[in-house]
Amino acid sequence: MTTADLRELPDKELVEHVATTRKDLFGLRFQHATGELENTASIGVAKRDLARAFTVARERGVKIPNRK
Repeated sequence: MTTADLRELPDKELVEHVATTRKDLFGLRFQHATGELENTASIGVAKRDLARAFTVARERGVKIPNRK
């Protein structure tokens, strides 16, 4: 998702996007560790997407809850 797309999202959807991206990144890391991941570049893409979402949230002052 591009930065422009993230900026258009309401706060609640931005928080949901962060949670979803975190879960996806965890899954990608798990697949990589077990040798099932064929496209290892997808880990970097997911990390950048998560960083973009965090940046937009910080700019807006949106509190992103820690995962538990």
